Amino acid sequence: MPNTLQPSLAQKPQLKALPPLSLYIHFPWCEKKCPYCDFNSHQIKSEGDGKRTQGFDEARYIRALITDLETEIPRTWGRQVHSIFIGGGTPSLLSPEGMNELLSAIRARVNLEPDCEITMEANPGSVETEKFAAFAKSGINRVSLGIQSFQDAQLKALGRIHNGAEAKKAIEIALKHFKLVNLDLMYGLPNQSLEAAKADIDTALSFKTPHLSFYNLTLEPNTYFANFPPKLPTEDEIDAIFEQNLTLLKEAGYRRYEVSAYAKKDQECKHNLNYWRFGDYIGIGAGAHGKISFPDKITRQVRERHPETYMQSIENTGHALIESKEISTKDLPFEFMLNALRLTDGVETNTFSERTGLPLHVISNNLDEASKKGLLDTNPSRLRPTEQGLRYLNNLQELFL
Repeated sequence: MPNTLQPSLAQKPQLKALPPLSLYIHFPWCEKKCPYCDFNSHQIKSEGDGKRTQGFDEARYIRALITDLETEIPRTWGRQVHSIFIGGGTPSLLSPEGMNELLSAIRARVNLEPDCEITMEANPGSVETEKFAAFAKSGINRVSLGIQSFQDAQLKALGRIHNGAEAKKAIEIALKHFKLVNLDLMYGLPNQSLEAAKADIDTALSFKTPHLSFYNLTLEPNTYFANFPPKLPTEDEIDAIFEQNLTLLKEAGYRRYEVSAYAKKDQECKHNLNYWRFGDYIGIGAGAHGKISFPDKITRQVRERHPETYMQSIENTGHALIESKEISTKDLPFEFMLNALRLTDGVETNTFSERTGLPLHVISNNLDEASKKGLLDTNPSRLRPTEQGLRYLNNLQELFL
């Protein structure tokens, strides 16, 4: 595809104001590596009789995280953090004491917004009433539960360590301690029927959580499923499941605001909205990525991926960066659109210039082409995908390469 970007992309970006800033913390351990998972997660070790041991040095990792955060403070000095997301892996494996130590250290070093959204990912198998009460007391105010399915056979096929009853119990516990609860579910599962998919949706909706995420199971490279693929529904069957999901969610009062995210009114995830609107985020922890803007440039950072290498690097050199580079001007339009076009409402047109520091006319040809193909709304005040654009999102995004 020919590059249709305008010659003025030779100029440097000029940001009049810096975007909102978030903090992402990566916890790289989990009890079992799922066969579909391509995230940076490492299975903790168990004793010979199958009994789980902790398998990671919590105190050492938290020390590394705090040092890692301190290296970013000079690059983000004086900026307020609007949201925190603790992802993994399974962050709920942290002890309440460890979580409290981590969040206390963060508060002592950065300026948090008064109503800062602080999300923790959790797997149903690691949910305990007393532990969740302590997490809430330490400052966690939003939990994202990796349910995936409520059906035992499907959970087994996905390599999950919990069953359907434990999934339901975990949601009940989470709702007792947190007002904001998200359920992650998958569709297009091995041998999944339309009826089975509906049963999962109906069960999820019965809990009336304010936010739901639905992902189509895909066979990612370098995963067990990629090498030993299960029998998945056909493309037509997956489309039918998706359309069914969409109808059921809409009828239950959920609005699809992003490709895979649905929320009740005003319950969207603030942290993820910042990603999709091309905001900034500090990324700390093994394998974490970050994006930091300056008045004349936008940079990305990547940390050491393996937990042991990450901690050793922090201890020996004071940082764990393996890459820190400026996003080239010619790549900025694609990086912006890659995120913004995931939102069903898109973004206001002026957001492009505000977040990239580039004039809108550098992508005028691309916008015209996307509109002519019916992938982009013709409303000049918004950069918004059409229904067709959401369905063929990859094709739409590629127009800005």
